[in-house]
Amino acid sequence: MKQQHSIFSFSILLLSLCYINTFAQSPTAAPAQAPAVIVAQPPVATPTQAAAPLGITNVTKILEKAGHFTIFIRLLRSTQEENHLFSALNDSSSGLTIFAPTDSAFSELKSGTLNTLSDGDKSELVKFHVVPTFLSTTQFQTVSNPLGTWAGTGNRLPLNVTSYPNSVNITTGLTNTSLSGTVYTDNQLAIYKIEKVLLPKDIFGSNAPAPAPVQAPAGEKPTKAVPAANVESPVAPVDISSAVTFMHNNVVGSLVIVAAAMFSCNVEGF
Repeated sequence: MKQQHSIFSFSILLLSLCYINTFAQSPTAAPAQAPAVIVAQPPVATPTQAAAPLGITNVTKILEKAGHFTIFIRLLRSTQEENHLFSALNDSSSGLTIFAPTDSAFSELKSGTLNTLSDGDKSELVKFHVVPTFLSTTQFQTVSNPLGTWAGTGNRLPLNVTSYPNSVNITTGLTNTSLSGTVYTDNQLAIYKIEKVLLPKDIFGSNAPAPAPVQAPAGEKPTKAVPAANVESPVAPVDISSAVTFMHNNVVGSLVIVAAAMFSCNVEGF
């Protein structure tokens, strides 16, 4: 019995030694690592299109949202006038007014018209649709003609407006059209839709056809033209020298005949 107890104690001691050895050789668990923090990078504007400054009205975005201004937007971007609009709206306190032709307005031009224009002419064409002052619809009633545009002023760049109670007519000497709607307006920017491209004489003066006469809105009497005074046409002078000579010869001849008759009578009486 005592021998069995010794064997049992020895077995317990061996098991304890094996357990301690196994525990000492087991690898230590690696400490948990915190998840990596990913820092989001702000988007970078592409070189072809500068990012619009915060708080500045984006003209092209307004036109894109309104629809039907694809060609005008393309011209704004290709001529870099889009960037000029950003700068003007940011720096100017007088605001801007833009007459925006629709795609159907450009379709009325002769095929290939835009392709024949130089880059400078395209830029001038766009600028001719921008007035460097904010104009509400009511202000067209008191504005002075001709309107100045970004393209300039003068006989080659006339832009005149005529305000009626329910419409506003625009003429350039080559184009007659009217405002067909308001695309956007606030206290700084006004964009009006037009159904014809405003053609400046400076570019199209020698090739463009004469504009159609302006039709006054229904119910409104157009201004009557003052009739021109009747001027008598000058009468061509008549040469009467031959008639005078003929009469003179007849008178002289008659006097000679009378004198001869009287002389004959005196001779006979004598």
